[in-house]
Amino acid sequence: MNDIDAPLPPDDLGHRISEVFDLIGALYRRGLRKLEQGEEVEGVSVGVRSVLVLLHRYGPMTVPQMGRVMTLTRQFVQRMVNDAMERGWAEATPNPAHQRSSLIRITDEGTAVITAILVREHALNRQVGGDLTEAELQACVRVLKEMLRTFDHVDAD
Repeated sequence: MNDIDAPLPPDDLGHRISEVFDLIGALYRRGLRKLEQGEEVEGVSVGVRSVLVLLHRYGPMTVPQMGRVMTLTRQFVQRMVNDAMERGWAEATPNPAHQRSSLIRITDEGTAVITAILVREHALNRQVGGDLTEAELQACVRVLKEMLRTFDHVDAD
């Protein structure tokens, strides 16, 4: 093991992690801008897109479940769900596990919309340069998961 492979001391780690946070912030803001430019095509806000992605990937969920997954308030998620339902992209269905909290399900129209968005985003993501390797991306995901785990205790409400 050489110096670059050794775990960093806490002070050095803190500084390097700050660099990563700065880059994540810039990436997030630029990514949102790009997604919002696509909104003109599909008419989907970033918040509704997030709801549709969750429903598309994981199936029907309650608003509180979506809020926990996205670490967003139930009120914000409810507004996004209402917008999606008004547009016919999602619908409320009875929840056998909880009478007062309906399951939100993506509709066929919603599936078509989110599929088009994901195809467009995939085409954009394919343009990422740098000759990245699987090992580098695995390392990136590992680091980001560790950073995220640091904030597991943070509640959205």
